[in-house]
Amino acid sequence: MTHSLDDGSRVSLDRRVFFLGAASALALGTTACGGGGGGGGAGWLAGASGAVPQQAAAASGDAVVADTDAVVPGATDPVPSPQARKFVHPGLLHTEADFERMRQKVGAQAQPWLGGWNALTSNGRSQLGATPRPLATVIRGGDGQNFAQMYIDIARAYQLALRWKVSQDKRYADLAVVFLNEWSSTLTTLTGNADRFLAAGIYGYQFANAAEIMRTYEGWAASDFARFQNMMLTVFYPLNHSFLINHNGSEITNYWANWDQCTLASMLAIGVLCDRQDIYDEAMGYYKTGQGNGAGLQAVYQVHPGYLGQWQESGRDQGHCTLGIGLAGAFHEMAWNQGDDTYGYENNRFLAGAEYVAKSNLTDGAGNFYTVPFLTNINKQGTQSVLSTAGQGHRRGIWESVYNHYANRLGVAAPYTALQALQMRPESDGGNGDQLGFGTLTFTRDPLAAQGMPSGLTARVRATQVVLSWWGCPDAQSYTVKRASTSGGPYTAIASGITDTLTFTDSGVAAGGVWYYVVVAVGASGESAASNEGRAALEAELLLQLKFDESTGTQAADATGRFAASELQGGAAWTAGRRGNAVGLTGTGGHVALPAGVAKGLADFSISAWLYIDSLATWSRVFDFGSGTRRYMMLTTRSNSGTPRFAISTVHGYNEQVIDGSAALPTGRWVHVAVTVSGALGTLYVDGVEAGSNTQMGFAPIDLGATTQNWLGRSQYSSDPYLKGRIDDFRIYGGALGSAEVAALAAA
Repeated sequence: MTHSLDDGSRVSLDRRVFFLGAASALALGTTACGGGGGGGGAGWLAGASGAVPQQAAAASGDAVVADTDAVVPGATDPVPSPQARKFVHPGLLHTEADFERMRQKVGAQAQPWLGGWNALTSNGRSQLGATPRPLATVIRGGDGQNFAQMYIDIARAYQLALRWKVSQDKRYADLAVVFLNEWSSTLTTLTGNADRFLAAGIYGYQFANAAEIMRTYEGWAASDFARFQNMMLTVFYPLNHSFLINHNGSEITNYWANWDQCTLASMLAIGVLCDRQDIYDEAMGYYKTGQGNGAGLQAVYQVHPGYLGQWQESGRDQGHCTLGIGLAGAFHEMAWNQGDDTYGYENNRFLAGAEYVAKSNLTDGAGNFYTVPFLTNINKQGTQSVLSTAGQGHRRGIWESVYNHYANRLGVAAPYTALQALQMRPESDGGNGDQLGFGTLTFTRDPLAAQGMPSGLTARVRATQVVLSWWGCPDAQSYTVKRASTSGGPYTAIASGITDTLTFTDSGVAAGGVWYYVVVAVGASGESAASNEGRAALEAELLLQLKFDESTGTQAADATGRFAASELQGGAAWTAGRRGNAVGLTGTGGHVALPAGVAKGLADFSISAWLYIDSLATWSRVFDFGSGTRRYMMLTTRSNSGTPRFAISTVHGYNEQVIDGSAALPTGRWVHVAVTVSGALGTLYVDGVEAGSNTQMGFAPIDLGATTQNWLGRSQYSSDPYLKGRIDDFRIYGGALGSAEVAALAAA
């Protein structure tokens, strides 16, 4: 059978709800808003598998390849390894403090917690008298599927555990233990086609959460708990690990974001449940530096002005987008409860994605879906050039955790996420196994009492304009932008009454100046305190300069003093330069490693260097800044066309924007090269003369995130050759140098 979304579930909420101030936040925190459960219904039972008949999985791009990956050494060991870190228990989706809050709020019959409690206690899976139906082999994908039997029992164990923690009635604890014990003493295998990885991910993190709640119950024998840990380590984790390191033998962008995300959630949860820091760290490391579509920079594919973060699956369908928000939200909440703030990674990048997906699936007062910006996304599955309307208006009970973290923990506005949470209250379980549900009960927090202020202000220079974006605060009615010519003010208001989206483009500034900005919120009590100050220089500023004048050691100092020293690696050595010394690169491993994030935050920019090329090797690099092959910007001495090329890409080279040179670079002499980008105009210079240009350069270093591999003479691609030659006077500028300025550098 095929699966479809419930297109009748779209919501029409008056746009004015978006702009309510403190009263809105209070209503969201204390009022039950009905609207029970649903995550889209049984039509999304196949959830992340592509919403296609299972036998067509391979044709849909979800390749079915034999899992040949060996189990990680130690992964089957039920005894926790010695750890330096002490995990918080219970410490996955819920902590003991969370349970205490639930008990107090339900005991006081406070809304919306009481509505959430009633949704739990009325759910058929939370009742006494049920009997486990454990399986030795669970199949998801292909013939003989039986995975629903497992996720239903996981839901029962989780809901019974919640009822015990809130009511303190041990009958529910005892039955939850029965479910956990029956499965841990029976299950040996997860199999099927590629969807077996989804089962290991989605049900792995859910099972771990049920057990993490119950680990403090004196009625669960230590030997039984150890057996459950062993099941998680031997049945679920090996599939999680295998998927992350080889993606079922497929090209890495073949799999959409939710595949990585469910895997990461499972690994993180297993790491905590089993006190395995190595597994926990594996998940955390992949989220920040992994190459797949579910890692942090890839899941939120592009952040548009106003911090609307395009979700990686937004060109696919909206059901998978909401699934991804739910899976990523679970990951972030579990990490937060262990003291790791991945919610805030890359300036709240996840919130940007959540707001984008939430807005994409809401309608305004006229019943029309909100519009959102869209950047073409290209991967192994093909090209998605517009926002998909498939399943638009999809409803899934996953929003409370996201809304309550940002708005009620941190005081950061999440207006569209708030509207999604409002329409889903009280969250039920959804029924389809994709999420545990009951977020209204478990995640709702009282609004913060103090007036908030805007945060996260960035000022992005593009040509003669400054594009500002910021995060709002829940009690704001509007925002005012202020500008000054000196840091700290005095500031003059230049725009007011801004409500949605939280961005402003300042076109009234003179070239050559430096400007400073703050944003204030306007609410019922007047103006808030100012945001952080944003700085914008409409003139090129030297940010980093490696003169390479050293003659000993392996460190090259930044002459501006802004950055730590760069490191000569792989046989790179000091040698005679154009004037003084330079760094010599052997072509067999020698390169220079620059500090992480050295170009982070740049929009318009310039990069220049002097080169002495001994021999031209195709794809050898002058520089390459990136985080592996997923995101990079580079200058090669020779492309496959025989000329130099600058390129920048945010998806494994699928969407490269390039500037090609017009002739081969000379060898055997010093040559000056430079790249500048001003607005959408990119220019490549050789010896101070324009050698190529592109008027469609929409990407900038700011789109790459905090790059972790910033190299001179080395490529992000391991098969590319190293540069053979010398580099001298390497420079990075914030802002675009003019042609005369580049010519002056080349003549100096």
